Amino acid sequence: MRSTGWLLAAILILTTLGCDRLTKHLASTRLADIPSQSFLGDTFRLEYAENTGAFLSLGATLPDRMRTGLLTYGVALGLIVVALVAVKKRWMGIPLAGAALIWAGGVSNLVDRAVRGSVVDFLNVGVGSLRTGIFNVADVAIMAGAVLIAVSDNAGRNSHPPAKSMTTRLTDSTK
Repeated sequence: MRSTGWLLAAILILTTLGCDRLTKHLASTRLADIPSQSFLGDTFRLEYAENTGAFLSLGATLPDRMRTGLLTYGVALGLIVVALVAVKKRWMGIPLAGAALIWAGGVSNLVDRAVRGSVVDFLNVGVGSLRTGIFNVADVAIMAGAVLIAVSDNAGRNSHPPAKSMTTRLTDSTK
């Protein structure tokens, strides 16, 4: 059963990586030189951007060496920590899926940063003037993974051990 969970996590990583790489390629080849495209009454926009920072351009204005250190080596170290925690705590199910999503998104953005020096972003959602920043599939995977881990951790803390039966309590008290 444990190996099945890790196999499914590997499949989730590979499919998420593939989806992100494909959508970034399509954004680079089809959106790069055109104005933003609006859909569903401007709720959803496709808009090409090359982001030298992290999620929502955080850190984009840092000096080059500091930005490279933080967003390349720091992210790589963070991904190693996520993997070590998943293995050490023997995560399965929802937390393992969360770790897999974080890994897939993190690795894909790391590849962009190493190859291009920036990350391709192209998605934007909102209503009226209330809009997100421009992001990509990897960013969605990272956020979804973090939510899955947080929700599963919170559910684990709030769960109570099953009540012992009367027979178990009597047996325990005579020991």
